[in-house]
Amino acid sequence: MSLKDRISDDIKTAMKAKDKLRLETVRSIKKVILEKETLVRPHGQDALTPDQELDVLTQLAKQRKDAVEQYQKAGRDDLADQEAQELVIIEEYLPQQLSDAEIEAVINELVAKTGATSARDMGKVMGPAMQQLKGRADGSKVQAMVKAKLTS
Repeated sequence: MSLKDRISDDIKTAMKAKDKLRLETVRSIKKVILEKETLVRPHGQDALTPDQELDVLTQLAKQRKDAVEQYQKAGRDDLADQEAQELVIIEEYLPQQLSDAEIEAVINELVAKTGATSARDMGKVMGPAMQQLKGRADGSKVQAMVKAKLTS
């Protein structure tokens, strides 16, 4: 089942359950996917590829995380809670996140493979790491782990 079909089914389910938050969140995901599809159509592509869908979901999750942080700084816990609940729903569509140990294993492998030795070599590791961990690990967490590995 494609992501678009799954989202359509989830919209129907949320409507029947009268789950307003889930309905609004899933509709917003569908809206962004439809917008991205209209952008790729002139290039001869009918639908988004799984990687493009993953990019959309990752972007939406990142936006929610940033919003939670901003609302908490502003003392708006009510809005932060709503964004956090939306984030949980969005994360249901993302692949299972890797543990810190699994991320560290990938980073160690890439550091050894690229021969990176200092913080100046961070770019050599970050590019391949983000390609390999795309959608399965938070970029800021990967960056912090690479930085710690190369500066120690």
